[in-house]
Amino acid sequence: MRAAVFDSGVGGLTVVKSLLENKLFEEIIYFGDTARVPYGVKDKNTIVRYSLEALEFFKNFDVDILIVACNSVSAYALEELRANTTIPVIGVIDSGVKALENKISSKDSNILVIGTNATISSNRYALALNNLAYKNITSIATGLFVPIVEEGIYSGEILNSTMKHYFKNLQTIDAVILGCTHFPLIENEISKYLNDAVTIHSGDAIVDFLKLEYNCINKFEETNIKFFASENPDNLKNVAKIWLKGLL
Repeated sequence: MRAAVFDSGVGGLTVVKSLLENKLFEEIIYFGDTARVPYGVKDKNTIVRYSLEALEFFKNFDVDILIVACNSVSAYALEELRANTTIPVIGVIDSGVKALENKISSKDSNILVIGTNATISSNRYALALNNLAYKNITSIATGLFVPIVEEGIYSGEILNSTMKHYFKNLQTIDAVILGCTHFPLIENEISKYLNDAVTIHSGDAIVDFLKLEYNCINKFEETNIKFFASENPDNLKNVAKIWLKGLL
């Protein structure tokens, strides 16, 4: 089974990491739109247009499923992508909400959603959680985490100051949805800052979703992975070597 993974940049590598750890595919084609990253500050029409262009790129490959690792694309462009291909297209929002539902049963729990401005402005997470009867949802755009992670800062004073900036007025949080694929790299620090709140990781949520909804239970001994980028593919490959250390 072959999967395409699409992200606006390098963040989707955290989803790839979960896929590799679980050996779900024999081949993964990764495309990061690094020339036009970040998507999180762009409007819906632009995100849809870029996403459809990425879909055209993937049509050069024989893939069985398209995994949209980008939360902004998952928020705004899934319907358009599905209308333009015959293969299944899955995003991180539906899988993330399902993962939270599996971990947090109490509808009175305090749920925090963090992500880019585009993801939070779409209100997709909050609406999906409201539909499941969760009552206490706080959504915060935390875009500064993205460049911090890309600078290789996963702990320390800068990250702590940024968390204080975003989280200083929060009440007790029971669970936090990491609504950007960069955020799993600072997952432990976020959880610790929020008094050991449960975290929902897009990559792990996608894996569970694939197993449940698409019966992806085969274990492939080896996964062949190809990396492509719209700009500076060598940088993407270098980041992959660091973030996917021991899996390539």
